[in-house]
Amino acid sequence: MKTRFECTANYDPSWINENKRGPNPLWLLEDLTKDMNLRKGMKILDMGCGKAITSIFLAREYGLQLWANDLWIDPTENLNRIKQAGVEDRVFPLKAEAHSLPYANEFFDAIISIDAYHYFGTSELYFSWYFQKLVKSGGQIGIVVPGVTDEINNEGDLPEKLKQLWSDDLYTFRTYQWWKNHWDKTKHVTIDLAGNIEDSKELWLKSNCDQELLAADEEDLLTFVKIIATKK
Repeated sequence: MKTRFECTANYDPSWINENKRGPNPLWLLEDLTKDMNLRKGMKILDMGCGKAITSIFLAREYGLQLWANDLWIDPTENLNRIKQAGVEDRVFPLKAEAHSLPYANEFFDAIISIDAYHYFGTSELYFSWYFQKLVKSGGQIGIVVPGVTDEINNEGDLPEKLKQLWSDDLYTFRTYQWWKNHWDKTKHVTIDLAGNIEDSKELWLKSNCDQELLAADEEDLLTFVKIIATKK
């Protein structure tokens, strides 16, 4: 992993493991941002930031200003972590629900979301009515979400072993083609990149989470989807 994720390799693995809430978010973030146009000083919304380690990473590695938005983690807890990382002048933690975001339209230069957007963004209305409005024209929106290599619309689409472990929330796992169409049809953005992250399942396994689900995935349906778009 060190050769592929050179920036992440500079961070203490125990710090990452202590503060991650799923698969290693810095691996996913580093894979995403290498394909984005980020410049020092940009204002970025980190949507669903969890314990804010993705925001800390972006502030340190790119010199960005981050609004670290999460619904479930206390912003005071995140602020303490941000202060310990020495980036409190660039990372601002907030608690807000995805449909009640306290930001002005076109405030952000770009938006990033790692392993969170699928929880609220599968709605036919969310991208148009809420999300894309927050970024300036010409700004990018980049997400990484857990996904599948073939569409799963109901239990009948599932292999037998996965069927035993599949829960309602996992139906938010969609293909990159589904996400591409989901955004493209709104006509608010141009899709820059849509695909699966290389060696997704290996990264997931090495993150030491969801082991039972991954072991049951003998058909290699599970993956990480990466989508980057530019607002028109």
